[in-house]
Amino acid sequence: MSSSIIDFVATEARFGAHNYEPIRVVLSRGEGVWVWDTEGNRYLDCLSAYSAVSQGHCHPKILAAMIEQAHRLTLTSRAFHNDQLALFYEEIAALTGSHKVLPMNSGAEAVESAIKSVRKWGYEVKGVPDGQAEVIVCANNFHGRTLGIVGFSTAPETRTHFGPFAPGFRIIPFGDAAALQDAITPNTVAFLVEPIQGEAGVIIPPAGYFTEVRQLCTANNVMLVLDEIQTGLGRTGKLLAEQHEGIEADVTLLGKALSGGFYPVSAVLSNNDVLGTLRPGQHGSTFGGNPLACAVARAALRVLVEEGMIENAARQGARFLEGLKGIRANTIREVRGRGLMLAVELHPEAGGARRYCEALRGKGILAKDTHEHTIRIAPPLVITSDQVDWALERLATTLTHDFS
Repeated sequence: MSSSIIDFVATEARFGAHNYEPIRVVLSRGEGVWVWDTEGNRYLDCLSAYSAVSQGHCHPKILAAMIEQAHRLTLTSRAFHNDQLALFYEEIAALTGSHKVLPMNSGAEAVESAIKSVRKWGYEVKGVPDGQAEVIVCANNFHGRTLGIVGFSTAPETRTHFGPFAPGFRIIPFGDAAALQDAITPNTVAFLVEPIQGEAGVIIPPAGYFTEVRQLCTANNVMLVLDEIQTGLGRTGKLLAEQHEGIEADVTLLGKALSGGFYPVSAVLSNNDVLGTLRPGQHGSTFGGNPLACAVARAALRVLVEEGMIENAARQGARFLEGLKGIRANTIREVRGRGLMLAVELHPEAGGARRYCEALRGKGILAKDTHEHTIRIAPPLVITSDQVDWALERLATTLTHDFS
């Protein structure tokens, strides 16, 4: 590792809070599926900034939209209208079939906004006694890192010494419809769940699970809130992951790829009932819905559809999954995936996924470990068949390597 890379890493360590443990590479440029470090070495990005750069690094059409808007108007706050917000509303609603849209900045803000909104709906529409609203969530969830959200996490590293936490959440196993049925009470206002648990290691629920979930929520007048911040916008080979079971959420949360990696943009999409309860002054964001964000998001959605990225994710995801399953390595416990949201879980005896991610870096692939034994693989949706095959060759060599 050169002195310049060491200097960058050392300076981060000296001045920055140590709340991340990055792979030791210092990136300086990106284009499509590729990124380059400060020494000029090229890598295939198999993380896509946790799916935020699904459209590929520095997509030229999104970049052009950002530059054009930045020359015109960047921020007004919501104290005034701007000429991009209405168009963003109209286009994302038409694409997703939503009735109401609440623009925010980060994914965690979208989650917090949804929780506030379903509680308000519970009190004002469903008739839950004030202060008694309950939201059901799943074990091993990841919905963000704000104080409200980590309060219903089951991961010790996200909770320890951050309490006290807000009440009003009930935790059940993921993928268990019977557990959801047992947990619902007259005070239940929502079920907040990821269609696929990404941070937990790309955990896919049993077939038919969300069909049952949708039926249970409808029968009990409970809002189904799907956190599609990672799974949404083509990542799983469909526009939204809910489409794999042909259901519709009451509230859908989008973020990450909503801006193609150029700008923090998120959105709460809902039926009229939930977001219809909000009144002026009850919720907001200075930057949420700003014209720069809206122009970027509009371009990001447009290229996603016009350039066939969703269909490509389905095709290349199937190719990648088949290739991973074909790797004969004693280290591999299980391979999982849907679209270009993939994971290789290793046996504990393999010594941890981190060492394999470091080895992959040496072969020109950037991937990230999660939950100690799992390698997450999520390249930009613009990846080609040749690039998938190139990656599979290097993954096979690395996963069959004996580190002992």
